Amino acid sequence: MVQTATISGVPLLARIRCALSLKKPGNVLSLPLSPRRRPQLGRGLEQVFRHFDEDGDGRISAEELCSCLGRVDGGGLSPAEAEAMVESYGGGKMEYEDFVRLVHVEEEERGRVLREAFSAYEMEGMGCITARSLRRAFRRLGEEKSVRDCREMIRRFDFNGDGVISFEEFKVMML
Repeated sequence: MVQTATISGVPLLARIRCALSLKKPGNVLSLPLSPRRRPQLGRGLEQVFRHFDEDGDGRISAEELCSCLGRVDGGGLSPAEAEAMVESYGGGKMEYEDFVRLVHVEEEERGRVLREAFSAYEMEGMGCITARSLRRAFRRLGEEKSVRDCREMIRRFDFNGDGVISFEEFKVMML
């Protein structure tokens, strides 16, 4: 299994989004993460890929990856990190298909991490976070909250008004 691509703890997909938004102020490209919207992913990724492919040769080199991500926060990737990432996904230069695979791996990893985090709060086997399960989670973290406090926290992200946080609501909350 390929490990998720993170740079200084920040997932690569987030860095890619940020790089694009900086290049085109007022024209932020939103890459869909939902499997329902996956067909739209291709068009957006083509634009992202072209942005990273600075010399237009149809492949992303380690230098291009460094350059593009370096504009995000001035730090970017080290040449060694970029070389390792491009080598692991593209064998020297990353072609479009390699880039798509990298983004999909990132998506899958994000979903797995969110599911794990959700299960830490969902302790009653109901498939949702209740005020009681949230309170228990806080206790495990060494914080004391009342059920009333937890209900108030849940209310902020309970979009359908059922008094609990579903996984879909949890994903929105974590964005």
